[in-house]
Amino acid sequence: MMVERKNNEILVRFSAGTKAYKIRSILDYLRYEELTSKSQATEKAIDILTKESKTVRWEKIKKEIGLDD
Repeated sequence: MMVERKNNEILVRFSAGTKAYKIRSILDYLRYEELTSKSQATEKAIDILTKESKTVRWEKIKKEIGLDD
């Protein structure tokens, strides 16, 4: 593995023999960290949004399968 810093980026190189699926999960986590690093959302706001979206989705599912009587 080789780590190199260029301008505003960090490059990480792995040998071709490294299993890609193992690297992918780490990269997914790092991408999440990158995307959320400047977020100002609070845990409470995220919880409220999650609850609202689940409620809306459940209502749609109930209607689709005929449970909205």
